[in-house]
Amino acid sequence: MPTYDYVCKECGPFEALRSMSSRDDPIDCPHCASAAQRIWLAAPRLAVLTDEKRHAMSTNEKASHEPMSSKNYTSKAHPSGCSCCSSGKKSKSTLVAPNGTKTFVGKRPWMISH
Repeated sequence: MPTYDYVCKECGPFEALRSMSSRDDPIDCPHCASAAQRIWLAAPRLAVLTDEKRHAMSTNEKASHEPMSSKNYTSKAHPSGCSCCSSGKKSKSTLVAPNGTKTFVGKRPWMISH
């Protein structure tokens, strides 16, 4: 969320973090709680935010009215073929002997296992 400038008739100008959809709505003054209108003292400071902070603010703004369900979270948190959810199948290209030595079947015959 960007920072916008507002002015209170009694207290003067102040800044507030607001969502873009509510930027033009009046806001209560943090000091006297009277309604304050938006003014243009400076442009919103979106350019000075880091990419990480801008992404986090965007995610928080989206989640404020439309939180992600556990089903959606699970599908995003674990892409297909991730190591934590896979069936644990071992690669068939490597054979391990009982003494612990490895043999690469068909691949890299010049490599020696230690």
